[in-house]
This record gives sequence, structure tokens and C-alpha cells, in this order.
Amino acid sequence: MDIATFLHLLHEEIGLTKRSGKKHIIHFSSAKDYYACKSALKRMKSQFVNLSKVRDLNIIHAFSCTLRPDTKLRGISGVPIIEEDTKISVHQAMSNKTTSRRSSNLSGYHTIPWGIDQVGAPEVWNKSVGQNIRIGVIDTGIDYNHPDLRNSISRGINLLNRSMLPYDDNGHGTHIAGTIAAAGRHTGIVGVAPRAIVHPVKAFDYAGSAYVSDIIAGIDWCVHNDLDIINMSFGMKTYNRSLEQAVLNAYYRGKVIVASSGNDGKKKTVDYPARFPQVVSVGATTRLGKIAPFSNRGKQIDIYAPGERVYSSWLNGKYNELSGTSMATAHVSGVIALMLSIKPMSPLQIKNALRRCTTGLSKRGSTRWKPGHLNARRAIRAARQV
Repeated sequence: MDIATFLHLLHEEIGLTKRSGKKHIIHFSSAKDYYACKSALKRMKSQFVNLSKVRDLNIIHAFSCTLRPDTKLRGISGVPIIEEDTKISVHQAMSNKTTSRRSSNLSGYHTIPWGIDQVGAPEVWNKSVGQNIRIGVIDTGIDYNHPDLRNSISRGINLLNRSMLPYDDNGHGTHIAGTIAAAGRHTGIVGVAPRAIVHPVKAFDYAGSAYVSDIIAGIDWCVHNDLDIINMSFGMKTYNRSLEQAVLNAYYRGKVIVASSGNDGKKKTVDYPARFPQVVSVGATTRLGKIAPFSNRGKQIDIYAPGERVYSSWLNGKYNELSGTSMATAHVSGVIALMLSIKPMSPLQIKNALRRCTTGLSKRGSTRWKPGHLNARRAIRAARQV
């Protein structure tokens, strides 16, 4: 492939892209071609301004940019594979009323939401609080000013506008972060792992929508910054090769990926990326410990966790109850932080330990393994036995 010619044509094509343009992912036939093109792109950006709009997706050896659907690049011999980017959405089934008050179940001046209590997190805080475990939350961003999150947030990235902080303009990401690691100094709610560190990765817009390329860029950022856990409370129905490649590469670099199964109430199907075997796949339960009617279920589910009317942090320092497998996933990420704070483990060891230490849900006496309910005490014990 003539790299210089390709980049000249790419510059021209981006320049011709108007309102009809759509995001695309450009794959290279070999790592050698990718690195050669990446090097040339760096050199040519100052001369060809449109090339500055090309995003590097290092984790899958690809680029992303906006092109016309009928881009002429496809018809040129030797040009890399060009695929149209795909939309993906956060997993939120239902929103209840927003409030500025704390709910019941107080611990001193703090509130322990029912889900955190049900998974047994308070019982193990004398053993682990997730100290120094770093969690990337690829979502809608975070409310930096929320009093319960100020002590739990570290550096993040806004993939929609890299010159801005990853401020949350939707609420979903702030809610997820609160369940994982909220730690109000004197009042407010407490998350599953109150000493874990959340790194907000804003890939989703105000409507809770993102492109796969944004997710891949988010995974790439988490891997590059050596985070321990990647929380992915979102999903899509169709298989995507680029997303799978990013997940695989993160997995092989020791990153624990936790994803929600979806909110369609389907009995034998799970959304992607939760369906990938390298991911800890999470379904949702109700306050009564039953599988939530909205939760997808199936053999790909690894574990169930609280997902019905989950009380957590919200925009403008407020609180909200949300339902969805997204909320369940946040509980699991928090418990994994508790486990990793006890002992370093590989993603496979984490997944096997979680599957081994569940409670309830399945009928005992069955010889076939079925996913059960998240339990922090058993998870800590399993971590120590690894």
C-alpha cells in the first residue's frame, strides 16, 4: 500500500464530507501497515489539516474518522478495510423520581443503599474497601461537583470533546460511579468500594448514545493508563468485530471488563459486549432477590446483582433511583475492586471466583451450573483462596 497516496486521498475525502458524513473505522491488513501509516499521519497532520480529524484506535490497530457513505477510498486497490461505525446505547430500563434527600438505612450520617447492603459489602469493609483499585467507567461522564464523589474521582477523558473535562450531561455515568465508589466525607451515600478510584471516560452523549469507535477509544485509554477494571454499562444487539478485538486486547493485558446483559427481558440472549466470553456478564435482580423482569438472561450470564430501583448519586448533587442491568453491573465492579484490593488476580481468575461464590437464585440439587447472586463476603473469601 502506498501510504502517502492513501493519506492524501483520506485528507481530500474528509474535506468533501458534509452533513451526509458518517463515522467509519479504517482497518489495516497488518500491524506493520498500521504503524507505518500512523507514523506518516503524525508527520503530515501539520501540512494537511483534515488529517487532524483522524482518531487513532491503537488497541485495534485502526483509525476512525467521518467519511461519506459512498467514499471513493473503498474503490482504490490496496486500501485498508473501511467499515461504517455503529451506534451503541447505555442500559437503563427505567428512571424514577430525582431527589435531594437521602433514603433510609442510615449508617451514622451516611446512607447505605439497599443494593450495597444486599450484596453484603458493609460486612467486608473491615477487610477491604477497594483501596487504590482504579476503575474506568466508560459512560456519560461524571458530576465532578457531587459531594459524594469528590473523594472518589481521578483523571478521566472526554472523548466527545477532548478539550473539556468528562462532565456528565445525562446522569447515567454519575449514578454508576456512585454505586461503585461513592464516599461522602460526613453525609451522603456509600458505594460498594468506597476507597476505589473512578476514572470517568465520557464516550456517550446527553442522550446516552455513543459510537463503537468511541467505546474502543475509551478501552484504549483505560489500558494505556493501566486501570484495573473497566465498567461497561451499555450494549448492542449485533456482533461487532472491532469491539471484540478491543475487548480481547484489553483482556490479554490483564484488564477485568464488566458489562451489562441488557434490558429486553429476553430469556436466551445477552447483548454485546457482555456476550463475549472474556467479559464478566451481569444480569439484574429485584429487591426480593428474583431475576428482574427487564433483565436479559441466558447461559452467557456470569452473575446477577441488584438492578431494581437502585438509589445512587445524580446530577447537581442530587440522588435518583434507576432500574437496569447497568445498575447491577456497577455493584459487580465494586465487589471486584474489593477482591483486587485483597489480592492481584487475572481477569479469568476473577470471573471463575465470582461464578464460584454466588448465592441463591438457582435451585439446589441441579447438576448444571447456573449463575447466582453477587455476595461480597464469599467473593472476598474466594479471592483469598486463589
